[in-house]
This record gives sequence, C-alpha cells and structure tokens, in this order.
Amino acid sequence: MSSDAGRQDAPARLFCFAHAGGGAGFFRPWRPLLLPEVEVCPVVLPGREWRLRERPYTRMEELVPAVVDGLLPYLDRPYALMGHSMGSAVAYEVARRLSAGPATPPAGLVVSGRRAPHLPKRRADLHGLPDEEFVAAVARLNGIPDQVLRQPDLLRLFVPGMRADFTLNETYRPLPGPPLSCPVSGLTGDADPEVTPEEMLAWREVTTGPFTLRVFAGDHFYLKGVRPDFIDALRTDLRRLLSVTS
Repeated sequence: MSSDAGRQDAPARLFCFAHAGGGAGFFRPWRPLLLPEVEVCPVVLPGREWRLRERPYTRMEELVPAVVDGLLPYLDRPYALMGHSMGSAVAYEVARRLSAGPATPPAGLVVSGRRAPHLPKRRADLHGLPDEEFVAAVARLNGIPDQVLRQPDLLRLFVPGMRADFTLNETYRPLPGPPLSCPVSGLTGDADPEVTPEEMLAWREVTTGPFTLRVFAGDHFYLKGVRPDFIDALRTDLRRLLSVTS
C-alpha cells in the first residue's frame, strides 16, 4: 500500500482510508488545518487515483494484510487510523491486525459514516448490478464525482474500482479476533441516509477502551472539504488520542 505523506517531521501520524471510490484527495484539504504535530497520511489503495490501473481488492481478508505490510515502515511514531464510510471498516480491521502485534498498536481509531461492523445491512447490495444500473445506483448515493459522470471514457475507467470497493464493503464480515483496547471516536452526519447516529453508537462495542460520538449537521459527505466545526472536533479528538498539543 502507498501512504500519501504530508509533514515528514511530524511527531505523530494519522493514516486515512477513504469511502468507496474515494482517494487521497478527499483528505488533503485537512493537512494545513489540523495539528502541526500530525502528519496526515491518506492511504492510496490499488484501483484509485495514480494506482487506477492496478487490480483493486474485493475481499477484506486479502486487503488488510497488504495494508499492514505497507504501513509497517511508517509506524515509528504515535499514530491513529481514520476511515470514512467503507474506509471505516478497513481502518477498523487494520487496527485490529496491528493491535495483535508485533507492531506498535494504534493510539486510537476514528470511524465516520458507516454502521458498526456487527450490525445488519439496511439496503440491498449493489455490487452485482449490471454496469448501467450500478452507476445509476451509486450516483444516487452521490458516490461518483460529477466530472466523472460527464466523461464516458473516464467513467469506464472508474467503474471497475468502484465496483470492487462496493464488493469489498458489501461482502465484509468482521474478521475473527479480540476487540480493540484503544479509544474509538465516532463521527457522523445527522441526515446521512446510509447510517443513523444509533448505528454509529454501536461502534462502542468494538473496543474495551473509551468511545465518543459526535454528530454533525449534514449528509453522508458532511465532512467533505473544509468545515470548521468538523476540523475543530477532529483536532480535539486527535489531541486526546495522540497526546499532542499545538
């Protein structure tokens, strides 16, 4: 896996995992706005951005070991993991694998916009739909950028990776293993059609450590771009998780 590094000399790192079809660009606006002490490191998975032509993963049990192997060289300082939507499930399973050793376990996990992994689904799977129906369904979820929808050639390149991400997310079941012991922070929008605050609250069951939940006004992509109240809340959580100060 490739980590898109930010501040190389920062004393702590935040590894970020995007939603289905998302990439490092989703997190880049946060870099100058979070903590000077934290290096924001979006993890670029195969099938996304400059790795678009690489074969994407469709099974969590295959993806997680590859991600862990890619992160090991960067775990030389305190770190936390964060995911949004599908990325929350990836970050959670990576946190579990890293917590099992021999690497230093994460100082904390931040999950956003996805129901807790042990809860049942609320909608039918999309990954098996024919291309036209799949694109229409994902577009209704605001999961495809407008500039991609307007360019058929680009859309054809985009769909296989998006379908792989939906396959990974929709076929995922929690992998065997003990719960986390690190703190977990949950973040969500109050009008997210994909997850309710109650479903986010169920993330408290994945750890024996402390859990906090913050609910913001907004839909599934409530955190997109630069939003001061969200950035302030994330900064506060990272200070607590990583024991850093401005």
